[in-house]
Amino acid sequence: MAPSAHSEPHLVHRIGWLRAAVLGANDGIVSTASLIVGVAAAATGRGDVLLAGVAGLVAGAMSMAAGEYVSVSSQSDTERADLTREKHELTVNAESELAELSAIYVERGLDPALARQVAVQLTARDALGAHARDELGLTETAEARPVQAALTSAVTFAAGASMPLLSAWLAPEGAIVPIVSGATLVFLALLGAVGARIGGAGMGKGAVRVAFWGALAMAVTAGIGHLVGTAV
Repeated sequence: MAPSAHSEPHLVHRIGWLRAAVLGANDGIVSTASLIVGVAAAATGRGDVLLAGVAGLVAGAMSMAAGEYVSVSSQSDTERADLTREKHELTVNAESELAELSAIYVERGLDPALARQVAVQLTARDALGAHARDELGLTETAEARPVQAALTSAVTFAAGASMPLLSAWLAPEGAIVPIVSGATLVFLALLGAVGARIGGAGMGKGAVRVAFWGALAMAVTAGIGHLVGTAV
């Protein structure tokens, strides 16, 4: 009886969208909460606080989308340029490229004869794919997707920013700073735990890590807001 195929689930395929999603949501929560706390600490009214929060949400979401699109597009351009160069080399220096691929497999532990055989077979099947994967380190899983990264960042930033904004709207005017701060720490801890869970890591460590940096950001912003408000 032939052995059955072993299906082993992996989490690495989530890297692209998970990174953008966690970054967007975390930035949305931290930047908007810090903005709200900073403005509220300057002793301004609820209307000014909410206006600042909404402006931060819209501006931040657009900024995240544009930033992600530009940065990931640059990565995509670099990948395409490397593939174009590699395709040219395979056309004009096929034997040298075959030797290069063989050397890579030798470095990974194969004996020279077997490495050469593997390189020949993979080259015959898909030369560019073999070099992209084993020489350049480019895989479909880690492929740059600018539009996906931009949309994911914008949507998750807006979703994250809406949490402290809603807390500020519901909080009594004299208690905006403590309520938004406390609620934001809870939101950040949940985000860190969920992100770690999706990525297959420890939830506790992820929650503490995200909450710590959020608390630090809010503390610094609140302090500056208080100093500016007192001076003005």
